[in-house]
Amino acid sequence: MKNNGIFWFRTRVSDGKQQVFDPLRRLYVALTPEERVRQAVLRHLVEILHYPAGRIAVEYSVCVNGNPQRADIVVFNSDMTPFLIVECKADSVQLTPKVLDQALRYHSALKASHILLTNGKTAFCYAIDHQAGTITALNEIPPCPNN
Repeated sequence: MKNNGIFWFRTRVSDGKQQVFDPLRRLYVALTPEERVRQAVLRHLVEILHYPAGRIAVEYSVCVNGNPQRADIVVFNSDMTPFLIVECKADSVQLTPKVLDQALRYHSALKASHILLTNGKTAFCYAIDHQAGTITALNEIPPCPNN
């Protein structure tokens, strides 16, 4: 599928392994169950919610308590401050409090205002109020601000 010059779900087999082209990273990556979910989320963010592809980072490096880690997807505001952290899991993985804890660890470093957890079948989105120290469940993914 093509939209604004972005091609989604282009696959190939290399060394006997299935790969998918990630148009945001501009490279082929292993087509794991988690990557299937990640690519579906990226497509949804860009094509359905109209998030600017240039403000989306995939496997974004985050230092948490001195340990290097990677957030699956981070979306930035127009001023390049983190807006949304997305934690993707394979569709066979349940979205437990442990998954939320993982996203909150990334949040401790990035201070995004929203978190999205998904396994492709289920999704939970939260708004974080830093001043009040609260997390509020949302019914949908918020629109990207400052488009």
